[in-house]
Amino acid sequence: MDAAVLSVTGVNKTFGGLKALTDINLRIEEGKTHAIIGPNGAGKSTLLNVCIGRLHPDAGSVVLYDTVLTGREPHEINQLGVARVFQTPEIFADLTLEQNVMVSALARREGPFRLNFWRDLFGDRALREEADHVLEDLGLRAIKDTVAASLSRGDKRRLELAMCLIQHPKLLLLDEPTAGMSRHDTNRTIEVLKRIKERGMTKVIIEHDMHVVFSLADWITVLAQGTIIAEGPPDEVRGSPRVKEAYLGGAH
Repeated sequence: MDAAVLSVTGVNKTFGGLKALTDINLRIEEGKTHAIIGPNGAGKSTLLNVCIGRLHPDAGSVVLYDTVLTGREPHEINQLGVARVFQTPEIFADLTLEQNVMVSALARREGPFRLNFWRDLFGDRALREEADHVLEDLGLRAIKDTVAASLSRGDKRRLELAMCLIQHPKLLLLDEPTAGMSRHDTNRTIEVLKRIKERGMTKVIIEHDMHVVFSLADWITVLAQGTIIAEGPPDEVRGSPRVKEAYLGGAH
């Protein structure tokens, strides 16, 4: 068994009287792509928010290798090596693509308070070259001087992915990475994520598009009403009657 990059143990989270997560136990293995699927309201994004410190669990723990993440702030968890691509791209709309990627590298290196002086970094030639290399990998280098606000939704998602990759994360969390994309942009994103996988980066993907899930995942966890109802390799999950009933539907 490969080493666990992330271990989630006994996590519970409630909002008022609503149980969003109940006794969640999860093991993310090194170098794997682990998909978390389930219907709307299943608790998928809540679970990711617990992992990155945006939400604190009522019980349980989240551990990155041997470091406890529970109770830490999001910027601390980011500096420990966890990066996340959000459902709605979180970019600096008034900066160019290249500048966005360089600022993201600074955030990982020096934390949020140093961002008051982020303009100082644009003279860093080595960092600029690294940013350009990452943008090239995602097919964005040709438009690196474009202001991010003018990008299509698909390009904004790829820009945010570039902003994560330059941080060299130990764990990359992707929340609906292809949401709102055309099929062309979705397939292009799948190819990018496959290349990342070949480099051994550990990823967790939340995704409704089953084409994306079954193209990338080594292991799938299925949530429904805040609990894990199934998990296993893709072929096993695809064939589970319980999963079909809860989420996939007879067509899958």
